[in-house]
Amino acid sequence: MSDVQGGDLAELRARRPQAVAAAAAARSHRPLLGADGRLLLVAADHPARGALGVRDQPHAMASRTELLERLRTALRRPGVDGVLATPDVLEDLLLLGELDDKVVFGSMNRGGLQGAVFELDDRFTPYDAAAIAAAGFEGGKMLTRIDLQDAGTVRTLEAAAHAVTELAARRLVAMVEPFTSSRVDGRVVNDLSAQGVLASVHVAQALGATSAWTWLKLPVVPDMARVMDATTLPTLLLGGDPSGHADDTYAEWGNALALPSVRGLVVGRALLYPRDGDVEAAVDAAAALVHQP
Repeated sequence: MSDVQGGDLAELRARRPQAVAAAAAARSHRPLLGADGRLLLVAADHPARGALGVRDQPHAMASRTELLERLRTALRRPGVDGVLATPDVLEDLLLLGELDDKVVFGSMNRGGLQGAVFELDDRFTPYDAAAIAAAGFEGGKMLTRIDLQDAGTVRTLEAAAHAVTELAARRLVAMVEPFTSSRVDGRVVNDLSAQGVLASVHVAQALGATSAWTWLKLPVVPDMARVMDATTLPTLLLGGDPSGHADDTYAEWGNALALPSVRGLVVGRALLYPRDGDVEAAVDAAAALVHQP
């Protein structure tokens, strides 16, 4: 694989901005689900919320060319079905020709910047349903954090409900990522207990005028069987922040992937920035879990 040349992309963007739409129109497509009915998606929408850190490196994702190199490596591995990202990242990948025959989800709300006083008023700042449809992508994803003590939550819920309805009207998947959240010492913390995730599931799956096109994106937590018993919606598991030993993480993913309604994984930093630096090995391990024979 040749290195990504950021200057080449910058030159193309400056001189031929219409190339983005042309690349989207020329992209070849595949069905949402393959023969085994499973999906492995790589997530790269963290930077748009100001979340650049990986483990103890606060600016690990600051280099766009390095991120693109890692994404290209991941997307070219067998078993990787697609990507979830914001317009800037997806358009770079389109221009690089990396999205052919891939499932693509546009990240829709990144206005809740990490650490901001307005973090839970998570406005829809990148894609809307019309733009996702125009680009020919398969769906949109929305972060939906629920804090009963923060007035911003109701605006996020209303916007998410509208997005679910608008995506469904276009027969596009609405991937809702709910959390029960609160502020601890001024910092937003997600409740990763089974009860906390259960509460968020019941709110999230009722958003919008129809749930026919709604999928959930849920964290892997203790008592995951109880969590999954709360929904009949197709669900992708959130890989989460890379912490602990990789073998323990893969074991947790494997157990959760065996549950009804679970259709696969959406993983970002854990695969793109593994502790040992071997992106190919990390991606291959995840793909083996998702696409078991």
